[in-house]
Amino acid sequence: MRSNRDRADQPTLEAIAEAALSVVDDEGPEALSFRRVAQLLGVSHATVFRRCGDFDGLVNACADRLAARMPLVGQDLDWATATETRFSAFYEVLIEHPGLVALRSGRAWWGPHLLSRLVEPQLAHSVAAGMTPDAAIRVYRRLYLLTLGAVAFVDHRDVKKVRSAARTALAALDPEDFPALTGNLAVVLPALTDHEVYHGALRQLIDASASACLGGR
Repeated sequence: MRSNRDRADQPTLEAIAEAALSVVDDEGPEALSFRRVAQLLGVSHATVFRRCGDFDGLVNACADRLAARMPLVGQDLDWATATETRFSAFYEVLIEHPGLVALRSGRAWWGPHLLSRLVEPQLAHSVAAGMTPDAAIRVYRRLYLLTLGAVAFVDHRDVKKVRSAARTALAALDPEDFPALTGNLAVVLPALTDHEVYHGALRQLIDASASACLGGR
């Protein structure tokens, strides 16, 4: 039987998640493994495996660690303002960790912090504001997919790299076949990394949802 001291010396799930996030952010999502995280923590990879259960558990722990940084937004704000605040916070967390977004592709975000800071309060607020449960979940899904799509499209941490790669790709196009793209580089390239593209779309979707489901409130 392990002693209490032995158990206390084991890394917490939060510590494991922080180490895993540093691997994903600094070395890329393909570098994430139980063994690499264990190296950073100075423990065996079996210890990390037992704490997480499987690789999905490790990725889930990372996602929920990020969600814990999001604010708790109550229903004291009007629905539109609260909705914009919640999803803008989600967006800000995700753009700092694009590697994790790539790893979570195809996986639902069911961690307790995301559920308590985004999903549950957003759905509850929508219903309290006058939406039917069906409308509330549909509006939530649209806002959620908009946010994930805006984050997954480019790595917002390296604007120069994104624009340089896009410029190279567009320069290879035949202007006769792609006149709109090749003839408007001055506006196409900045739009790729302009956060206002997301925030503007978010506000438009919120306004449209309020008009359709809440009578413009």
